[in-house]
Amino acid sequence: MNLPQASYLAGLNPAQTEAVETLDGAVLMLAGAGTGKTRALTCRLAHILAGHKAQPWQVLAVTFTNKAAREMKERIGALIGSVVEGMDWLGTFHAIGAKMLRRHAELAGLKSSFTILDADDQLRLMKQLLEAEHVDDKRWPARTLAVIIDNWKNKGLRPGDLKASDGGEFANGKAVSLYRQYQERLKELNAADFGDLLLETLNVLREHEDILAEYRKRFRYILVDEYQDTNVVQYLWLKLLAGSGGNLCVVGDDDQSIYGWRGAEVENILRFERDFPGAKVIRLERNYRSTPAILGAASGLIAANQGRLGKTLWTEGEEGEKVRVQGIYDGEEEARAIASDAEDLHRRGHPYAGMAILVRAGFQMREFEDRFIAIGLPYRVIGGPRFYERAEIRDALAYLRLIAQGDDDLAFERIVNKPKRGLGDASVQTLQTYARAQGLPLLAAAREIASTDELTPKAKASLRDLAASFARWSEAAKALPHPDLAEMVLDECGYTAMLKADKSVEAPGKLDNLKELVRSMEGFENLAAFLEHVSLVMEIDRNENEDKLNLMTMHAAKGLEFDTVFLPGWEEGLFPSQRSMDENGTKGLEEERRLAYVGLTRAKKRVRIFFAANRRVHGSWQNALPSRFLNELPTKYVEAGTSEGFAASPFRDNTGGFAATYGSSGASGGYASPGWRRAEANRAAYARPPLIEGKATHMATTDLSSQFKPGDRIFHQKFGYGKVRIIDGNKLTVAFDKAGEKKVIDQFVTKA
Repeated sequence: MNLPQASYLAGLNPAQTEAVETLDGAVLMLAGAGTGKTRALTCRLAHILAGHKAQPWQVLAVTFTNKAAREMKERIGALIGSVVEGMDWLGTFHAIGAKMLRRHAELAGLKSSFTILDADDQLRLMKQLLEAEHVDDKRWPARTLAVIIDNWKNKGLRPGDLKASDGGEFANGKAVSLYRQYQERLKELNAADFGDLLLETLNVLREHEDILAEYRKRFRYILVDEYQDTNVVQYLWLKLLAGSGGNLCVVGDDDQSIYGWRGAEVENILRFERDFPGAKVIRLERNYRSTPAILGAASGLIAANQGRLGKTLWTEGEEGEKVRVQGIYDGEEEARAIASDAEDLHRRGHPYAGMAILVRAGFQMREFEDRFIAIGLPYRVIGGPRFYERAEIRDALAYLRLIAQGDDDLAFERIVNKPKRGLGDASVQTLQTYARAQGLPLLAAAREIASTDELTPKAKASLRDLAASFARWSEAAKALPHPDLAEMVLDECGYTAMLKADKSVEAPGKLDNLKELVRSMEGFENLAAFLEHVSLVMEIDRNENEDKLNLMTMHAAKGLEFDTVFLPGWEEGLFPSQRSMDENGTKGLEEERRLAYVGLTRAKKRVRIFFAANRRVHGSWQNALPSRFLNELPTKYVEAGTSEGFAASPFRDNTGGFAATYGSSGASGGYASPGWRRAEANRAAYARPPLIEGKATHMATTDLSSQFKPGDRIFHQKFGYGKVRIIDGNKLTVAFDKAGEKKVIDQFVTKA
C-alpha cells in the first residue's frame, strides 16, 4: 500500500506522523497534555495492522482501564474496519495478566479454573489468618495487612524475597509470615487476588525461558498507554516481554505522573532510554486544547521539577486570557467568588458543563456544595459521591440522627456494627425479630434484649454498651454544642480510631472529611437544623443530562478538559499538600507540582486560581501563605484578580514569579491581614520553603502581639458580640454572648 496516502495519516502533524511510522525498535512517545496522543497511538496500531506488519493477535496493547481499551478498539475499527476484532491481546494489565495466568496456571500452583478474589474475599481470608495467629484485629486490622501485601505485590516481591524485618511492626513482626500463609491459603483455595495476576505471571515468565520465548515471538509489537503510571511489577513484566530488541512503544507524559500514592513510579518513564539503548524519543508538543497563555503558565510551573525529560508545549492561535490569580479572605468567600464567576460566565452564554472546579482534597468540596445549593446553582460531582453521600459521612450522620431521633431504625441498622462490635448477622436478625415482636424501635429493643438470654454473652454486652452510649450522648446533647457532640460521638464510638488504624490511602481523606463535617455544623443553630439541612441537600435532583457545573478532585480530572477551570485552595500545606511533602520529601513536592500542571492543562480557554488569607482547617482558623506554585508561574502569563474587600497586586521577586499582597478594606468590614503584609516583606522565605532531611518544613509566621486586652468588648462576624478573657499572642479566648467561649484569631474581630 502507498502508506503516505493512507486515510488515517491525513491530518497528523509531523511529530504524530513520525510516532505512527517509526515501527522498528523501542519508541517513547513523550506526549504532552492535549497533544493528541490517543490519536497517534490508535493510528500507530492501525498502521501496523493495515500495513500487514503483524496480525491482530500478534500485537500486545496495554491500557490502564477497560474504558480506554474499549475506546481504542472502537477507534481502530473506525479507521481500518473489523480486523480489530482479532486483537485478542488488547486490554488492561490485569485482564491480560489473567489470560496469561490461566494458560499457565499449573506452573503457578493453580488450576486454570482459579477464582479471582475481590476485596471483601481478601479481607475475609486475612481475618481468618489473623485470628489463627491470635493477632489483635483492632490493633492490626486485616485491611492494613491487605495494603501491606498489595504494596509488596506491586513491587514484584514474593514472600521469599522479603526478610522478617521488612514487615515492620505489624502484628509484632509477623507480616511476612502472614503474607506467606496468605499465599499458601490462596493456592489451597485455587484462588488469586488482583496482585497475583501480574506477580504470578511475572514469575512464570522469569522461571520458564521457553514460555517467555514463545510470547516474545508471538508479540511482534507491544504498545503501552499511560506508561508514566506503571508500578514496579508492571514495569518488570513489560520489560521482560519486550526483551532487548523488541518493538516496544510506550506512550506517556512524565509531567502528568500523579499516582505515586498508589504505587506508580515516574522513574519508569524517566529511565526508558537507559533500559532500551538506542530507543527513539518522539516528543508530541503541539497542543490542541489550551491557549498560549495557559500553556505558558503551565510550562513555567513544571520547569521547576528536576525529575523530568523536558518538553515545550506550543499551540497556534491568539494568546487568550491570562491566568487569573485571586486572593480572597477565607474559604466561604472563595465559594462565593467562584459561584459568582460561574454565574457571570453563564449569563454571557457559557454553559456550566464547560466549567470545572478542581480541588486538591475532597473535604474542600463541602463549602462549594453548600454554596451552590443555597443559590440554586446546578452542579455534579465527578469521580466520587457528593460530600454528604460519602460512606464515612453517612455513617457519622446516622449516629447523629439516632441521637436526635431514637426511633430511626434505618440509622441504627447502618451503625449497629460500624465500627465492628462483634455482632454477626444472626445477632442483628434476632434483635430485629425481637423489636418487631415487642413493637419497639431497634435502639429501645437493644436495651431490653441485652438483659435477656436471646443472644450470646458477647452480643449482649456489645448491645448493652451501645445502648448506654446513646443514652449518654442523648443526655450530653442537651448541654453540649452540637459540633462538640459530634466529635465526642466519633471518638467514643471508635470510628475515628478505626480510620486511624486503617493504613489504606483513602483513610486520611476520610478523616479529613469527618473533621470538615464537624466544622460545617458550626453554621447551624442546633443539631436538628443541621440534620434538616443535610436532608434537603440529599434530595437534590440528580439528572446528569442537565447543564451542570463540574466539581472534582485534580486526580479525578486527569484526561478531561473544560473551557473554564477554577483552582481553589492554592496555599502552602493544602497545595502542595503538607502530608505529601512530609512523607515523601522532594519526590512528594514534585508530584504535587505535576498535579498542579495537570490542573492547569485541563483548561481550554481560561484558568482562575484562588488562595485564601485565612483557612478554616478542621475547626481551627489558620493564617495561610500563598502556594509556592504561584511564585513559579511566569508573570508574563498571569494577572492579579480582585476580590470583595481586597486589592491584589502582582510583583516580581528574584525568582520571576507571582505573589499577591493584601491591605485592609472597609468593604469586608474593616479586616486587615497583617499576615499578608508580613508575607510581602518576607516573600523570599515563602517562595520556596527549605527542605530539611528530605522533608518540607512548615512555614512559620512571626508572632504578633495582639492589639486587644482582657476585658475588651469585641465583635466577630460569625459569633457576634463578646468579651476577651485570655490573650495568647494573636489568639483570643472570648466569652461570646450567645455562642459561648470560643478561641479566635484577633484579626477576625473588631472592637465593639
